[in-house]
Amino acid sequence: MKMDKRNRTDLKWYSARSLKKEVRGNYQLYLMIAPPLVWLVIFMYVPMYGVQIAFKNFRAVDGIGGSEWAGLKYFEKFFRSYDSLQIVLNTLEVCFYTLLAGFPLFVLLALLLNNTNRNRFRRWVQMSTFAPYFISVTVVVGMLVQFLSVQDYGIINNIIRFFGGEPIMFMTKPEWFSSVYAWSNIWQGAGFNAIIYIAALAGIDQELYEAAVVDGASKFRRMLHIDLPGIMPTVVITFILAVGQVMNLGFFDKIFLMQNPLNLDRSEVISTYVYKTGLASSLPNYSYAAAVGLFNTMINLVLLLLANRISRKVNQTSLW
Repeated sequence: MKMDKRNRTDLKWYSARSLKKEVRGNYQLYLMIAPPLVWLVIFMYVPMYGVQIAFKNFRAVDGIGGSEWAGLKYFEKFFRSYDSLQIVLNTLEVCFYTLLAGFPLFVLLALLLNNTNRNRFRRWVQMSTFAPYFISVTVVVGMLVQFLSVQDYGIINNIIRFFGGEPIMFMTKPEWFSSVYAWSNIWQGAGFNAIIYIAALAGIDQELYEAAVVDGASKFRRMLHIDLPGIMPTVVITFILAVGQVMNLGFFDKIFLMQNPLNLDRSEVISTYVYKTGLASSLPNYSYAAAVGLFNTMINLVLLLLANRISRKVNQTSLW
């Protein structure tokens, strides 16, 4: 028993010494990773202390620690509200519509750009698809209002009129909200998201292409049997991460700016609901807003775990 304790002590001492030696030898790398690590701790982990507001009758004068516990009162309040189910369904519809419609297009864009021989055309497509990513969300929503207007300057409705159709009020029709949001989001992020897969395609062994050419494989065959399997682990990992963030929407400000009283039945999502009840209300209920936000995070966690488990069983690729 004494020998075991001594061995464990020696092992700890050796591990600490090895770690110190590793840090000294690669201190530049540790200095590089320090700022994002500090940012992660300060802005992601420290604020988790405030999650307990969701289980308390929070009052600013009492502070977080001094407020009384309320249990699951505010979760029950949300589940019993008449519009809670519609808000959750709206969120799922917008998020999964955007994810499932855009994700295959990002991969397809990367595959097509990788297989074109015209460098000038490839650079032009990359630039034109990447540029919208830098446009302000406020400007994008303004462009949508202009392009989808029923007035004479509405390009889309002018095209519909040209072919004999009736103008559509896209921004005020609730049934069109998810489509307008999703496809404008895809247009804005296509080039940026495709970069990940273009980088993964650059790492595929060129000898595979040479062997395929010798065997007479067409570009489509090479794309199907070399490119796609080669980037599949990257596709799976990015898809799992996207599913884990699917309920966050990422563009709260865009959803909020696109809302109006006529499309609110389909445009009210969890993030905007939390903002309105927790901050924008004349009588803000911080505990209620925190409970709804925590519920949203738990859905994200469940979706992430499910996607990772399914991927591990089906494709033997996962985050952990």
